Amino acid sequence: MIKNIAIIMGGYSSEYEISLKSGNVVYEMLNPNKFKAFRIHIFKNKWVYVDDQNVEHPVNKDDFSIIENQTKIQFHAVFNAIHGAPGENGFMQAYFELLNIPHTSCNMYQAALTFNKRDCLSVLKPYGIKMAESYYLNLGDVVDVNTIVNTVGLPCFVKANKAGSSFGITKVYKPEEIQNAIDVAFKEDDEIIIESFLDGVEVSVGVITYKGKIMVLPITQIISDNDFFDYKAKYLGQSKEITPAQIPEHLAERVRAVAKKVYEVLQLKGFSRSEYIFKNGEPHLLEVNTVPGLTKASILPQQAAAAGISLEALFENAIDECLRQKSQ
Repeated sequence: MIKNIAIIMGGYSSEYEISLKSGNVVYEMLNPNKFKAFRIHIFKNKWVYVDDQNVEHPVNKDDFSIIENQTKIQFHAVFNAIHGAPGENGFMQAYFELLNIPHTSCNMYQAALTFNKRDCLSVLKPYGIKMAESYYLNLGDVVDVNTIVNTVGLPCFVKANKAGSSFGITKVYKPEEIQNAIDVAFKEDDEIIIESFLDGVEVSVGVITYKGKIMVLPITQIISDNDFFDYKAKYLGQSKEITPAQIPEHLAERVRAVAKKVYEVLQLKGFSRSEYIFKNGEPHLLEVNTVPGLTKASILPQQAAAAGISLEALFENAIDECLRQKSQ
C-alpha cells in the first residue's frame, strides 16, 4: 500500500528558507511507488498543503488532515524538515504525539532539550562530555563584563540560546564589544549563552538510526572562510566541508564514540548532527541538531553519501523507522 507522507517545512524562525529547500529535496527524492508525498507549509499565519501547481489548501489542525479533490486525506507519517521553531523545539513533536501520528524526528522532550543549548549541555556534563567554559544570561539580568571575561576569557562567543543555525552569534575580542554582542543575541532569544573560544579543528558528526541500529556517519571537517562557522559559512558556501575529515584515526574514533554516546544518553531518534572542536586531543561538544539541513549541499546528506547511502535511501529509512516504532 502506498503511504501518505506529509513533509512539513517552513517554520517560525529565521531558517524557514533553508527548511523549504530541505523539504523540497525530500519531496523530490521519495519513491512515488511507495509514498504519496504532500508538501505542508507551516507558518505562524497559516498551515497549508501546497500542491504541484503551487495552489495552497488549508490544513485541518484538529486532526492534521487535508482535503484534495473533495477527499479527506490523513497521513500515515510525517517527515519533519522544519529547522528551528516549531519543528526542532518539541512543539510539532508534541502535537503529532497527541494525534498519534508517527514522525521522523526525536520525541518532544528530546527536541525541547537539545534546542536549548545550555540545558542540553547541563544534562550531558555529568556523563563526562567535555564542553567550553560558559556563562548564562537571561533578558533583564545585570551584565557584569568583568565577571564574564573572568569566567570565559577572550575571545569568546555570545550566542542566542534557543535560536537555530548561527543566528544571534558574535565572536568577541574585546571587553567593550560584549554589550553589543549581547544586544544582538537578545534580538533572537531571551536567553544567552556566552562560551569560551576553543581553538582547534572543528568537526560535525551525523548519527542516525539506520535499519534499526544506531549508525555514526563519516565525520565532516569544517574549515570556515569566515572567522567562525556562522550562517554565511553554513548556508552561503563560505566554508570548506571535508568528508571524511582529514584527522588522525585516534581522534576520529574518539569523536565517533562521543557522538554515539550523546545520541544514546539523550535517547534520540531519527537524524542528529552534533558539532565538536578538538582541544588537547579531546572533542568538546558545541551543540546538537535534531533536524539538520537535508539539501544536497547540507552536511548530513554529504556524510550519508560518503557512507554509500543515497538521499532516497536516507529519507525512506527515516519514514520506515518511525512507522516501525509505531507498530511496536
